[in-house]
Amino acid sequence: MRLSPGKRKRLEGVSDSRGVIGALAIDQRDALRRLFSAELKIEKSSVPRDQLEEFKSIVVRVLSPHASAVLLEPEYGLHAASQRAPSAGLLMAYEVSGYDPAVPSRLPRLLENWSVRRLVDAGAQCVKVLLYYALSDPREIQERKHVWVERVGSECAGCDVPFFLEIVPYQDALDEKSPQFARCKPAILVSAMQEFSKPQYCVDVLKVGVPVTMAYVEGSSDSSGVFVHTQAEALELFRNTAAATDKPFLFLSAGVSNRAFNEALALASEAGVHFCGVLCGRATWKDGVSVFVRGGANALQEWLETQGVENIRSINDSLKAATSWWKNYPADE
Repeated sequence: MRLSPGKRKRLEGVSDSRGVIGALAIDQRDALRRLFSAELKIEKSSVPRDQLEEFKSIVVRVLSPHASAVLLEPEYGLHAASQRAPSAGLLMAYEVSGYDPAVPSRLPRLLENWSVRRLVDAGAQCVKVLLYYALSDPREIQERKHVWVERVGSECAGCDVPFFLEIVPYQDALDEKSPQFARCKPAILVSAMQEFSKPQYCVDVLKVGVPVTMAYVEGSSDSSGVFVHTQAEALELFRNTAAATDKPFLFLSAGVSNRAFNEALALASEAGVHFCGVLCGRATWKDGVSVFVRGGANALQEWLETQGVENIRSINDSLKAATSWWKNYPADE
């Protein structure tokens, strides 16, 4: 596989000197409003916009010196993008956050008044969209999602911008935190990674959760006491997932604790999985929301400079096992 010179340069701009991506993800919108609403004890829709923007800006200003890049979005993150360290690249999300529960099958939508070209003009070096994917989707729904990804991929190719596709598995009628879902999650992930590695989608990097739910892995510190997978089974699932694609892929933290995410990355390392990095969000900064709501900007900055930096450094230590995306996209001779 080959990357165009333009895509290669931009992908290098969000990577470290080894070609590994250690990015800070703070493109959350609906999830962030949910965290704020719980602390403020108000409806999500009532969370003040300026609080979300200020929180993102402080997080980026303090933590981006420890990241190869930052993932943001143009709704609340444009000011935060200007606060990042000169050494940190910029990825931008292009999708509408979340999904409408009244509409079946979690159909994806793009942000109105934005395009890949406009995101690039706003400073993006790479563009990301999130897709909910289920094997239970009717064939016509799967086809609509395939076409949607093709459109975004073509738009990115036309602008010579690397395309990151985030795949979020789900299954109708199953709670994603349940042991039942933990059993079927790996198969959904493998199927999606195989599908979107096909050339018509123009995907350059896959962004995925780990194939196991750490709360149901025997021996995990995040264990719920109910086990779905032994350690040996978990290692095999990591290998099976990695084998599903020839594209570089990185792991997202999916809202788990910092300790659980590091344990998952240790399993990936033990399994010999060639992941190209992480896009880590809430495992780094989530606990800072309550600090900010209760103590304000100065309290958040102090927390980030201590616990937040410790969190991101622990993730960076886990990235010693990561493998450069150069392996997937060798430079032309």
